[in-house]
Amino acid sequence: MRVDMEGSAYTERTIAMVRRVRAKYPGIGTVVQAYLYRTEQDIPGLLATGCGIRLCKGAYKEPPEVAFPKKTDVDANYVKLMKVLLASGIYHGIATHDPAMIEATKNFVRENKIGRDRFEFQMLYGIRVDLQRQLTREGYRLRVYIPYGTDWFPYFMRRLAERPANLTFFLRSLIPRGSDNGPIAK
Repeated sequence: MRVDMEGSAYTERTIAMVRRVRAKYPGIGTVVQAYLYRTEQDIPGLLATGCGIRLCKGAYKEPPEVAFPKKTDVDANYVKLMKVLLASGIYHGIATHDPAMIEATKNFVRENKIGRDRFEFQMLYGIRVDLQRQLTREGYRLRVYIPYGTDWFPYFMRRLAERPANLTFFLRSLIPRGSDNGPIAK
């Protein structure tokens, strides 16, 4: 189980809670956001406890004092953090729909001989189904997330808003047009 990471106002408390809970339940992990400056300093402490991490870009509006304002900087930090996580030997989730981040991950694991069973890609249901199928055909592990509960809709909308192209991918998945569209499982 991974404890989700909300806005930066909750990051310190979330990490502290995860550390406390992991002392009794070692299967608990957390999410980190590549767009926060602090994440690079948070990861070593989490790894020291054996914590499994879900790496995402981050979807909350944050001030430039705490988060990278430019997408290119977020992407560069995402790749840097992905390398740290995958080199750790702990099982992590690489959460992205971004083909560039996926290619960077695939290149890193290939160059460093990291087994495809040592991590997983993670994506939201209905977004980039074509990419989900491609990854599984290539032998990568993939976890597909489905938001649920009373706050599922705001969560889903934030994911769509973090990258406007996600909305296009989602809408395309609603209209069957061939073997690469529609639900991943039939």
